[in-house]
Amino acid sequence: MTHQVSLESELALFMGEYERANNSHDIERVVPFIAEDATYWFTDGSYQGIDEIRSAIERTFAKILDETYEFRELEWPVLTADIAVCRYRFAWTGVVDGEARSGQGRGTNVLVRRDGGWRLLHEHLSS
Repeated sequence: MTHQVSLESELALFMGEYERANNSHDIERVVPFIAEDATYWFTDGSYQGIDEIRSAIERTFAKILDETYEFRELEWPVLTADIAVCRYRFAWTGVVDGEARSGQGRGTNVLVRRDGGWRLLHEHLSS
């Protein structure tokens, strides 16, 4: 197995764990994936630092009940031992204001290796 393939497998595993953490709707499971100095860009705004990002994710958990979130078609245009960029498509289903809803879009994440593990430094979602 080449080093690139090994890195891609390691990062795909990380993204799968991040997806499962989000689907748990438990912010305490999600936060460890995010760097303290991260920036997230969502449709409803931009969030800087773990406290703002935590609040934004908690609002989403409260608004979209029974949400299932899924990453699809992961691509790695940048892949090094300490920095990676992931492009993907995402889809979600859930209940909003008592009605079944769904959506999809595109995402880009910048991941950095810190303290021996991967962390999300940036996430940009657009629908």
